[in-house]
Amino acid sequence: MQKTNRTRRLVRCAVLAAVYTVLCLVLGYTAFGPVQFRVAEALVMLPVFGPEYIVSSVLGCFLANLLGSTPVDVVFGTTATFVAAVLTWLLRNVRIRGLAIPASLPPVLINAVIVGALELTFFVPDAAATLPAAAFNALTVGIGEIICCSVLGVALVKLIETNPALNRLFR
Repeated sequence: MQKTNRTRRLVRCAVLAAVYTVLCLVLGYTAFGPVQFRVAEALVMLPVFGPEYIVSSVLGCFLANLLGSTPVDVVFGTTATFVAAVLTWLLRNVRIRGLAIPASLPPVLINAVIVGALELTFFVPDAAATLPAAAFNALTVGIGEIICCSVLGVALVKLIETNPALNRLFR
C-alpha cells in the first residue's frame, strides 16, 4: 500500500511539473521577460498540501526555463522557485480568514527580488543596471506574482480544500 502511495505522489508531481512547463511554454509571451504574468506560478501554492509539491514546482520551473528562457533564468528562476516553495510549505497552516494568503507571499517577494531586481537588472543584456531599473523590475515581477500566486494560487488552494474529490487527489 505504501509503495502505491509513493507511486501516486511521484506521478502527481510529474504531471504537475509538466503542467507548469506547458503553461509557461504555451503562454511564453507572458511568462518570460521584464513584465511577467506566469500563470503556472499558481501551482507554487501546492506545497500547502505537502512537501512533494516543492519538487513539482521546482522541476516545472526548471524545465520551463530550460526550454523557454535563458541559462541565467534556469539558475535564478529555479532557485527563486525552490526558496519560495519551501517557504510556502512552512507557512501552509497560517491562514487569514481561512485563506492561505501568507503562504502566497514568499513567491511574490522572492521572485520580485531574485528574478526582478537581480536577474532582470544585472544579467539581461542591454539592461540598465541601476537602482530605479531594479525597483521597476522588482515591481513588475511582483505584480505578476501577486496576481498569479496571491489571487489565482490562493483561489486554487481554496478550491482544492473545499472540493472533496480534489482534496483527496491532492493530499
